Amino acid sequence: FLLQFVLVGRSPVVLWRSGSLPPCVSQSVRLQTQGPMEQFGLKRFSTAEATAETRDAGKLREKILTMETLNPHVKAVEYAVRGPIVIKAGDIERRLQQGVKQPFTEVIKANIGDAHAMGQQPITFLRQVVALCCFPELLDSPAFPDDAKQRAQRILQGCGGHSLGSYSASQGVECIRQDIAAYIEQRDQGIPADWNNIYLTTGASDGIMSILKLLVSGQGSSRTGVMIPIPQYPLYSAAISELEAVQINYYLDEANCWALDIGELRRAYRAAKQHCQPRVLCIINPGNPTGQVQSKKCIEEVLHFAYEENLFVMSDEVYQDNVYSPDCQFHSFKKVLYEMGPEYSSSVELASFHSTSKGYTGECGFRGGYMEILNMDPEVKAQLVKLLSVRLCPPVSGQAAMDVIVNPPRRHEASYTQFTKEKNSVLGALAEKAKMTEQILNSVPGMKCNPVQGAMYAFPQIFIPPRAVQEALSVAPDMLYCLKLLEETGICVVPGSGFGQQEGTYHFRMTILPSAEKLKVLLEKVRDFHLRFLQEYSPQEAPVRRTSQEHSET
Repeated sequence: FLLQFVLVGRSPVVLWRSGSLPPCVSQSVRLQTQGPMEQFGLKRFSTAEATAETRDAGKLREKILTMETLNPHVKAVEYAVRGPIVIKAGDIERRLQQGVKQPFTEVIKANIGDAHAMGQQPITFLRQVVALCCFPELLDSPAFPDDAKQRAQRILQGCGGHSLGSYSASQGVECIRQDIAAYIEQRDQGIPADWNNIYLTTGASDGIMSILKLLVSGQGSSRTGVMIPIPQYPLYSAAISELEAVQINYYLDEANCWALDIGELRRAYRAAKQHCQPRVLCIINPGNPTGQVQSKKCIEEVLHFAYEENLFVMSDEVYQDNVYSPDCQFHSFKKVLYEMGPEYSSSVELASFHSTSKGYTGECGFRGGYMEILNMDPEVKAQLVKLLSVRLCPPVSGQAAMDVIVNPPRRHEASYTQFTKEKNSVLGALAEKAKMTEQILNSVPGMKCNPVQGAMYAFPQIFIPPRAVQEALSVAPDMLYCLKLLEETGICVVPGSGFGQQEGTYHFRMTILPSAEKLKVLLEKVRDFHLRFLQEYSPQEAPVRRTSQEHSET
């Protein structure tokens, strides 16, 4: 029998069965439902009938969201470090697990700076503090040192209900913001930092997106232009596409160890003024993917340029602990700005960014980060807080991890010796691997790698023979190169075209994060593949060509 229903309150009530109403239904309901039920807006609850009607109509209901109706700015977004190469690497990895034979036994994902995925062990003190915050019952355990307990208790006291599971203020937990300000002041040798200018973020990426959202406005030739380095970290080009801003490329000088040239900044600015309004200057220091560390003099020139042209400076400093070259030193943009005098420090608008994901901790999964904002209009700051409040707050566990990074064990505390040993071990190993990577890649004909001064990547230039360039056709030549490298060796790296590069040059980015033993094997496999690639695509009688950089040096 077909049961007919009407909603009474929130519950379906049987109206009738075989044409009769149950006595529990009021007369008023009986009167309202007399006659064909369709005229009263009631539908039969019959899946079979509905399916038959749909089939008879000859077509299914059209989808609201299709590639034609999708936001075009979303389609324009590209993110190379998790792009087609990485998807293919995942497919190959699954086939390996299913027993499908490959010329290799594992896929090595050297495409992204994910330290723990590459085998780096967590810093003990950081995990102890976060564990205590997540499970305060452990505060009574003798297995945890007193300095870890003290930090966890301070963080928990700043949380609603003394729980990491509560929302924080949109700007972040107050005591953590105070700790970050103290860290910045110490890092910058006494230059004051106001915790009211500190905002906790979901990784540095979240802060970068928030600031760009504030800055992008206008239409046509008045549309905001954003100056970014080429090569660049693809977050910037992706954000610019999503926000429909105008991307302004300024090229780093590969022949000069990827230095930032102020003349190139001026060239890019003047050219962009013809079709947009340049308002933002993005800097990545130490560089990603290029690994250069900017000198203090270079930073002064950049800040003077921003002052002259009235540009908002966004300084991505997430690799500030990752400096390996003995000739290089990290200088924060804020510190240099203050040392240039009050004319600059009181007027240049600056946002700087840091993260838990890099440095010596490599805690990518916590998604912790912060930004410090200088010289922002107070009314605009209120709008920033409003924008941040839409996402309520960054993960509070990530905020706790960020607190440990800026407030590590002090010399007199119980955890200092172990913490210092672990930190120095990570950074020392990275410095050795940076040098090894440069040396091995530079020993390969048709390949040239600048010194990896900082960060955690190498970005070598590779010679690709004309026949391979012609074969690439629908993909960039360095994409073809990286695909073949993956298919033949199981090594996943990212083509330079995903980061931007001078026309006619080709590169790939690889991380130096694998263990020294695995990295050496990886580099030797890259060397052997490159030689086979050259042999396959170069005429037998032609000598191996040098990279364009090698030509310029001779």
